[in-house]
Amino acid sequence: MITALRSALFSAGFLGSILVFSPFTIVGHLLPMPARLRIAAAWAGFNRWWFATSLGVRYVIEGAENIPDRDGGIVLANHQSTWETFALFRLFPRQCWVLKRELLRIPVFGWGLALVRPVAIDRGAGRRAMSAVIEQGGKRLGEGRWLVIFPEGTRVPPGERARFKTGGALLATRTGEPVIPVAHDAGRIWPKGRFLKPSGTIHVVIGEPIPTEGRSAESVTREVEDWIRARLAEMDG
Repeated sequence: MITALRSALFSAGFLGSILVFSPFTIVGHLLPMPARLRIAAAWAGFNRWWFATSLGVRYVIEGAENIPDRDGGIVLANHQSTWETFALFRLFPRQCWVLKRELLRIPVFGWGLALVRPVAIDRGAGRRAMSAVIEQGGKRLGEGRWLVIFPEGTRVPPGERARFKTGGALLATRTGEPVIPVAHDAGRIWPKGRFLKPSGTIHVVIGEPIPTEGRSAESVTREVEDWIRARLAEMDG
């Protein structure tokens, strides 16, 4: 009963935040990018705080010292939940994502995503989608942005596996950018498509930058996948 009440309370606040911030998704396109990012960070920050407060969730973050003291870079993270899109905004400000183009068509939510100029791709476009990641991703990196990429391509429940795609690693090898790997277990508390969200602790581990210069996208992807899977196994244990 307590879990159901807390979950209802969180959902009410989450939906309320969408309504409150929805006007900014419309007028925000008239604002310069720094102002847009502040709006996005405020919305993400509220929902991160509300998630923890309403559900009684704690966060444990390891490896924050591995985040380079610089503007922008490439982050490759596992994808289990909606939570990481809020949480990673705190760790990697001036952020945007590689995402499915159809997400931008979702009323209010998609408009908000569009504010930060993500790299939106058509998954069915094959090589053209990969070219878009390299071209648009390179531009975002040139603007000093953090580019967050989920190699699995979709949310994967804890304990299940999906093949890691090479797009993010290919961008890194083409630009010579190191990759910051991130692993988390947020799907245990905010799983895909499930209303009830138990209290508990979410663990986030940030790895040391992985060099990519002179390497193949496949080898970088394998190293990232092995590292993330090892961290997830430790969390499960």
